[in-house]
Order: sequence, then C-alpha cells, then structure tokens
Amino acid sequence: MKTSLIVDDSRMIRNYLRSSLQALGFEVREAVNGCEAVIRCEESMPDLILLDWHMPVMDGLEFIRLLREGGGALQPKVVFCTTESDIAHIRIALEAGADEYVMKPFDRETLHMKLQLVGAA
Repeated sequence: MKTSLIVDDSRMIRNYLRSSLQALGFEVREAVNGCEAVIRCEESMPDLILLDWHMPVMDGLEFIRLLREGGGALQPKVVFCTTESDIAHIRIALEAGADEYVMKPFDRETLHMKLQLVGAA
C-alpha cells in the first residue's frame, strides 16, 4: 500500500486531503507542522507528502529543505498545497525540492491530476 503524509496546520484541510488520498488507496498519516513531519518521516518515510507552506513552529519551505538535504535513497514525492499563487513562490518551492505545486482551494480532480503528474497516483 502507498503511504502518504499530510502536513498542514488546518484540521479541515487535513480531513479533506485524508479522504481524497484514502479514496486513491493511500495509507495516510498527518502532521500539523514541519517539526512533526520530520518526526513522522524519521519513523517511516512516506511515498508522498502533501505540504502546506504557512504553519507554526516550522513552515513547509523549511521542512522540504531539511528533507531534501537529508538525501537518502527513499525520497518521497512532495506536492506543495498552499494559498501562495505567485510565480516567485512556485519557483522557490520547486527549487527547494517540491515535485509539484497546487493552489488552495482545489478539488479532488485537480489533486489527482497533480499526483498523476508526479507518478504518485
């Protein structure tokens, strides 16, 4: 079974993403910030991470930089799911190691398409 990690400080967004990913056959774990996400990845690296940009404690950009610097053979696909919609933010996220980028709000079809683009669905 494919594994995923949702990293977002909004319970509503996590619930929406959880049901979307479960419908695609993913086992889902959650974290409310980048620090929690680091711990979840140390426990077991997921195949896919859906990552918010703006969170307390450690934001998504900090988290992805740490994740990618850590290297290792088991690098998950990372899709930023955020309200940041300008080209500069998208470029920063992709340069930091994101595989794809989707802007909130989005529907399940859009998410599924993005996951297909990165080979995760």
